[in-house]
Amino acid sequence: MLSLKDRLTEILINNKLITNQQLEQALAVQTTKGGKLSDIIVELKFVKENELISTLSEGLGLPLIDLKRFKIDLEIVKIISVDIARHYQIIPVSKIGDTVTLAMADPLNIFAIDHVHALTGFKINPIISSVQDINQAIEISYPDTTKGMIDDLVKEMTVSSIELVKEEKEAAPSDQELGRISLEAPVIKFVNMILEESIKKKASDVLIEPFDKKLRIRFRIDGILQEQKTPPKTMHASIVSRIKVMAELDIAEHRVPQDGRFKIRILNRQIDFRVSILPSSYGEKVALRILDKSQANLDLKKLGFSDHAMEVLTKVSLLPHGMILVCGPTGSGKTTTLYAVLKSVDSPDKNIVTVEDPVEFQLEGINQVTAKPEIGLGFAAALRSILRQDPNIIMIGEIRDYETVDIAIKSALTGHLVLSTLHTTTASGAVVRLVNMGVEPYLINSSLVCVLAQRLVRKICPDCKETYALKPEIMESLKLDVAKFSKLKFHRGKGCEHCFNTGYSGRTVISEVLQLTPKIRELILGGSQEQFIKQQARLEGMKTLREDGIEAVLKGLTTIEEVLRVTAPDEN
Repeated sequence: MLSLKDRLTEILINNKLITNQQLEQALAVQTTKGGKLSDIIVELKFVKENELISTLSEGLGLPLIDLKRFKIDLEIVKIISVDIARHYQIIPVSKIGDTVTLAMADPLNIFAIDHVHALTGFKINPIISSVQDINQAIEISYPDTTKGMIDDLVKEMTVSSIELVKEEKEAAPSDQELGRISLEAPVIKFVNMILEESIKKKASDVLIEPFDKKLRIRFRIDGILQEQKTPPKTMHASIVSRIKVMAELDIAEHRVPQDGRFKIRILNRQIDFRVSILPSSYGEKVALRILDKSQANLDLKKLGFSDHAMEVLTKVSLLPHGMILVCGPTGSGKTTTLYAVLKSVDSPDKNIVTVEDPVEFQLEGINQVTAKPEIGLGFAAALRSILRQDPNIIMIGEIRDYETVDIAIKSALTGHLVLSTLHTTTASGAVVRLVNMGVEPYLINSSLVCVLAQRLVRKICPDCKETYALKPEIMESLKLDVAKFSKLKFHRGKGCEHCFNTGYSGRTVISEVLQLTPKIRELILGGSQEQFIKQQARLEGMKTLREDGIEAVLKGLTTIEEVLRVTAPDEN
């Protein structure tokens, strides 16, 4: 009997779905990388998967089944074990008398048919379905042996009703359409528990990390990763598959990274999750970024900036043109600051357009564009089009290369207010970074009006706040006046149930603001190094990140430890 590969090539060539040249290319990829020929043909976009399956069904004279629209009896799947189903990529769908109908990705696999016949004693009636549909049906239909373990983890917790919000897509079945999904299924219940806990604890990220003998789940709360209750390692594949189903990713693909997103409705609000799946040594690592609009504080006055920083930000955001840069590492709140600035200046007489990768929050009244580099819509290409849309204010998610910064500076010079972010650690470092990217110093002087560097520090929990005296040796190491500061009271959190015994609750911002004064512009034009620009700015009244952090400590907002964690010492 011919193999599926031989029949497949014969059917596709005879039906003129692919050419001989395309077949040779697919075979070459198979020889180099391995894998199934049918999967490779679909990946190379020679044929759509539904066309391939339909043609194969017609050519072999076997029925085609859409498992997404078919309700499988959970008693039927017990005919074969989950290991056999996964190994051969098959699943029983019905039984009449002594005949079992078997959905197969490879209906010509005589070994699979003989094996199932020998195990069950039933006659086998093969039908065709896609690999992805079969794998998804397997993950959903088979009972999980870890149910008892999961129940132990969730028995003390009340899991709220979580509704998966589907996008308007033709081929996106809902849980209700799949029918066979029980919302009380153990893995689904556990994933719902993870999502609910992360939202209740106001986490920004969830990490699911497999190791040799264990699985670790961590939440990033107020910028710090905290380990959570750990499920058994045997649950890992099921948890990942459930998240892939929610994000409409390929559950059969475990070799390459995948990115997606999904929305849920929980606790009377809708929350977005961005999903990143990365193959690692011990399985797939999952990172979920939580985008909770209800937690987003876009009021510039409530972000926690010092009076001086607020005064400068307010003044420069009202300028008719120029460039404002916000700097800091990933997760330092740069995008939130830009959003807050945009909201503060938004009015009916202004046309505001943003280009982001991706758009994190939808801002009412502001036109937002998602950059898609894979189709040629990068920041630079999007900016060129935006400039033809008659904007007053442009926000660029991030300046990554010379092409983007070149267009941004030209936009600032031609009458637009441009806001963007840059990955540098200090405000003065941003100027040097622009020069290193190839921007002429005179262009920086003509366009740049302000650079804001910022960090986020955890706030002391108000429910367990206490005072204490700072040791003199610590004051000396921080270059603080011992005589002055020894008379002051410092604050910290003891830890309580409201802050999960961390002593912190929420975050606030510390910053340094560099204004381009005449003397600063002279230094830039002369090619001065970062430390000299910083020295001059401090002489003119700029507070560094460390100094602004110490002020926040004296106000009782945060602790010395937090400021030391996120800031570097000043050189002088």
